[in-house]
Amino acid sequence: MTAFPLRLKWIALPLGALVFASVSSPAQAPELAMLNKVQPGLWNLKERGSSDATDKVCVRDPRKLLQLGHRDIQCSRFVVSDEPNEVTVTYRCPGGGSGRTTIKYEGRGLIQIDSQGIAHNSPFAFAKEARYAGTCGG
Repeated sequence: MTAFPLRLKWIALPLGALVFASVSSPAQAPELAMLNKVQPGLWNLKERGSSDATDKVCVRDPRKLLQLGHRDIQCSRFVVSDEPNEVTVTYRCPGGGSGRTTIKYEGRGLIQIDSQGIAHNSPFAFAKEARYAGTCGG
Protein backbone atom coordinates (compact mmCIF):
# COMPACT_ATOMS: atom_id res chain seq x y z
CA MET A 1 0.00 0.00 0.00
CA THR A 2 1.20 3.47 -0.78
CA ALA A 3 0.74 6.43 1.53
CA PHE A 4 -1.45 9.32 0.44
CA PRO A 5 0.98 11.85 -1.09
CA LEU A 6 1.59 14.73 1.30
CA ARG A 7 0.98 17.34 -1.39
CA LEU A 8 -2.51 15.95 -2.20
CA LYS A 9 -3.38 15.71 1.50
CA TRP A 10 -3.05 19.52 1.88
CA ILE A 11 -5.41 20.01 -1.04
CA ALA A 12 -7.88 17.28 -0.10
CA LEU A 13 -8.35 18.32 3.54
CA PRO A 14 -9.58 21.91 2.88
CA LEU A 15 -11.68 20.72 -0.06
CA GLY A 16 -13.27 18.01 2.10
CA ALA A 17 -14.02 20.53 4.84
CA LEU A 18 -15.67 22.84 2.31
CA VAL A 19 -17.87 20.04 0.96
CA PHE A 20 -18.80 18.93 4.49
CA ALA A 21 -19.71 22.50 5.51
CA SER A 22 -21.95 22.98 2.50
CA VAL A 23 -23.74 19.68 3.09
CA SER A 24 -24.12 19.95 6.85
CA SER A 25 -25.89 23.32 6.97
CA PRO A 26 -29.51 23.15 5.75
CA ALA A 27 -30.73 25.76 3.29
CA GLN A 28 -32.91 28.48 4.75
CA ALA A 29 -36.32 28.93 3.15
CA PRO A 30 -36.98 32.43 1.83
CA GLU A 31 -39.04 34.49 4.25
CA LEU A 32 -41.29 36.41 1.85
CA ALA A 33 -41.22 39.16 4.47
CA MET A 34 -43.54 41.42 2.46
CA LEU A 35 -46.39 38.99 3.12
CA ASN A 36 -45.99 39.66 6.84
CA LYS A 37 -47.34 43.17 6.12
CA VAL A 38 -50.60 41.69 4.77
CA GLN A 39 -53.15 41.69 7.57
CA PRO A 40 -55.03 38.43 8.12
CA GLY A 41 -58.80 38.78 7.79
CA LEU A 42 -61.49 39.24 5.17
CA TRP A 43 -60.31 40.59 1.82
CA ASN A 44 -62.42 41.68 -1.15
CA LEU A 45 -60.88 40.64 -4.47
CA LYS A 46 -62.02 42.02 -7.79
CA GLU A 47 -60.61 42.03 -11.30
CA ARG A 48 -58.49 45.13 -11.75
CA GLY A 49 -60.41 47.77 -13.73
CA SER A 50 -63.76 46.02 -13.26
CA SER A 51 -66.82 47.27 -11.41
CA ASP A 52 -68.23 43.74 -11.05
CA ALA A 53 -68.99 42.19 -7.68
CA THR A 54 -66.04 41.15 -5.58
CA ASP A 55 -64.96 37.73 -4.37
CA LYS A 56 -64.60 37.63 -0.57
CA VAL A 57 -61.72 35.58 0.82
CA CYS A 58 -60.91 34.91 4.46
CA VAL A 59 -57.12 35.07 4.68
CA ARG A 60 -55.62 33.45 7.75
CA ASP A 61 -52.19 32.93 6.15
CA PRO A 62 -51.26 35.54 3.50
CA ARG A 63 -49.10 32.94 1.72
CA LYS A 64 -52.34 31.35 0.54
CA LEU A 65 -52.79 34.39 -1.74
CA LEU A 66 -49.89 33.06 -3.80
CA GLN A 67 -52.05 30.18 -5.05
CA LEU A 68 -55.51 31.59 -5.71
CA GLY A 69 -55.60 29.52 -8.90
CA HIS A 70 -54.96 26.37 -6.85
CA ARG A 71 -56.73 26.92 -3.55
CA ASP A 72 -56.47 24.20 -0.91
CA ILE A 73 -53.77 22.27 -2.81
CA GLN A 74 -50.34 21.68 -1.31
CA CYS A 75 -47.88 22.84 -4.01
CA SER A 76 -44.11 23.22 -4.07
CA ARG A 77 -42.95 26.82 -4.46
CA PHE A 78 -39.89 28.58 -5.85
CA VAL A 79 -39.26 32.20 -4.91
CA VAL A 80 -38.36 34.25 -7.99
CA SER A 81 -38.24 37.64 -6.25
CA ASP A 82 -38.51 38.68 -2.59
CA GLU A 83 -38.51 42.49 -2.33
CA PRO A 84 -39.80 44.74 0.49
CA ASN A 85 -43.05 45.58 -1.37
CA GLU A 86 -43.32 42.81 -3.97
CA VAL A 87 -42.92 39.05 -4.13
CA THR A 88 -43.01 36.71 -7.12
CA VAL A 89 -43.33 32.97 -6.73
CA THR A 90 -43.72 30.08 -9.15
CA TYR A 91 -45.31 26.86 -7.97
CA ARG A 92 -46.00 23.33 -9.16
CA CYS A 93 -48.85 21.21 -7.84
CA PRO A 94 -49.47 17.46 -7.78
CA GLY A 95 -51.40 16.37 -10.84
CA GLY A 96 -49.77 18.84 -13.21
CA GLY A 97 -51.10 22.25 -12.18
CA SER A 98 -48.71 25.18 -11.91
CA GLY A 99 -48.61 28.93 -11.69
CA ARG A 100 -46.69 32.16 -11.25
CA THR A 101 -47.95 34.88 -8.91
CA THR A 102 -46.75 38.39 -8.14
CA ILE A 103 -48.17 40.25 -5.15
CA LYS A 104 -47.52 43.99 -4.77
CA TYR A 105 -48.08 45.72 -1.45
CA GLU A 106 -49.72 49.09 -2.13
CA GLY A 107 -50.55 50.04 1.45
CA ARG A 108 -52.01 48.73 4.69
CA GLY A 109 -55.31 47.62 3.19
CA LEU A 110 -54.50 47.27 -0.53
CA ILE A 111 -52.53 44.72 -2.53
CA GLN A 112 -52.35 43.81 -6.23
CA ILE A 113 -52.26 40.14 -7.26
CA ASP A 114 -51.23 39.04 -10.75
CA SER A 115 -51.31 35.31 -11.43
CA GLN A 116 -51.25 32.95 -14.37
CA GLY A 117 -50.85 29.24 -14.83
CA ILE A 118 -52.56 25.95 -15.58
CA ALA A 119 -55.40 24.52 -13.47
CA HIS A 120 -57.61 21.55 -14.37
CA ASN A 121 -55.76 21.26 -17.73
CA SER A 122 -56.77 24.81 -18.70
CA PRO A 123 -54.84 28.08 -18.62
CA PHE A 124 -55.83 30.89 -16.28
CA ALA A 125 -54.68 34.46 -15.85
CA PHE A 126 -55.97 37.26 -13.67
CA ALA A 127 -55.03 40.64 -12.26
CA LYS A 128 -56.90 41.33 -9.01
CA GLU A 129 -57.06 44.18 -6.59
CA ALA A 130 -57.48 43.05 -2.98
CA ARG A 131 -58.81 45.36 -0.27
CA TYR A 132 -58.97 44.58 3.43
CA ALA A 133 -62.58 44.40 4.64
CA GLY A 134 -62.25 43.47 8.32
CA THR A 135 -62.14 40.33 10.38
CA CYS A 136 -63.38 36.97 9.15
CA GLY A 137 -66.79 35.95 10.45
CA GLY A 138 -67.20 32.79 12.50
